[in-house]
Amino acid sequence: MNDPRFPVDFVWGVATSAYQIEGAAAEDGRAASVWDTFCRVPGVIVDGSSGDRACDHYHRWNEDLDLVAGLGVDAYRFSIAWPRVCPDAQGAVNERGLDFYERLVDAMLARGIAPYLTLNHWDLPQALQDAGGWGARDTVHRFVDYARHVQRRLGDRVGSITTHNEPWVVAVLGHQTGVFAPGLKSRALAMQVAHHLLLSHGLALQALRADGCRAELGLVLNLAPVHPASDSETDRARALLDDGLLARWYLDPCFHGRYPADALAALGADAPQVQAGDMAAIAQPLDFLGVNYYTRSVVEAGGTPFDARAAGHEVTAMGWEVYPEGLTELLLRLHRDYPVPLFVCENGAAYDDALHEGRVDDAERVHYLQRHVGAVADAVAQGAPVRGYFVWSLLDNFEWSSGYAKRFGIVHVDYASQRRTPKASADWYREFVARQKAGHAAG
Repeated sequence: MNDPRFPVDFVWGVATSAYQIEGAAAEDGRAASVWDTFCRVPGVIVDGSSGDRACDHYHRWNEDLDLVAGLGVDAYRFSIAWPRVCPDAQGAVNERGLDFYERLVDAMLARGIAPYLTLNHWDLPQALQDAGGWGARDTVHRFVDYARHVQRRLGDRVGSITTHNEPWVVAVLGHQTGVFAPGLKSRALAMQVAHHLLLSHGLALQALRADGCRAELGLVLNLAPVHPASDSETDRARALLDDGLLARWYLDPCFHGRYPADALAALGADAPQVQAGDMAAIAQPLDFLGVNYYTRSVVEAGGTPFDARAAGHEVTAMGWEVYPEGLTELLLRLHRDYPVPLFVCENGAAYDDALHEGRVDDAERVHYLQRHVGAVADAVAQGAPVRGYFVWSLLDNFEWSSGYAKRFGIVHVDYASQRRTPKASADWYREFVARQKAGHAAG
């Protein structure tokens, strides 16, 4: 496969999140998060595990940053553990927590790696959950306080700050279906949570800019094209509504200052309570929009889940269809309907990797990444303003409700010994990025 050619300033990176890799769950003043609590509930994590130790990144961060530097990438997307920085409900600052992230950021810069910081990758402090969590409007203001604390310490050294990663996941999986922390099951609560997440995003952008933040500020959403299972009118109507609840529910407030009318109508009494001024606060200008893409969504009116494997399509170990053309479709749709600089902030796949004689030959992942990088190139060639691409994930890690049973990393982690072993996909990515840079150097 010939390499696609990307612009000279295109950003290549890898991504992780705090709860999935850090461990050290009770060290240096870190308090419990909703995920620490959720993992203690019997049966909710398939292997009964937690992020207590995870990849022990809190103690092995130097080694992990050496791995990032060894890939030759431009940037590392990481998240701050909120309960490590603000462990109680009043928002008091734990300076030891900020010290850790200051060391991390300075070490990235020393290696020539640009820090791309995420404030909330789902690990709400349990103390705030006990006070009502994202269902309580006060949590909006506690998030703004937390964002300002991080900006005051790190804002002069990071080039990018994301407020929230995938608010849909927090709202729907955490508060409607209950399969993620905090494990609640109320659609009305989920939609109120979604509103409060968006409001906290907008107010945080206002506050950070007022404080003189120089980093680019944005939001990262999990998005997918929603396709009807057939061309029937009912299937097409279901696909349109699902798009309204997955994508437009988060995009329209940020770009147009309103929720989509079809989604509001469908929610009825479950629609969120919105106060005067909320929508204007949410609709702050974005410096960028982050896109996390793994597969498309295929829906039918009756709600029967689409089984890609049974339909004969290629799937990953998660059972997700491999559909790279959906990424091109998505990026072009965003360029058309919500024009703003775009980053692919997560893209990757879980496969049943095996370490054999010191090597992981993950050819399926290499092929997955090749095709999705090609899909990004197709979107760029058609005018989509994509500025960067981050592989999910640097390391095998705690994969939420799947525990340690699913491996997304381009670096294998032996969880017993914590030994890191770059996979064939890491070799491919390193060589691909090097060829991109060599091509630009050669003109």
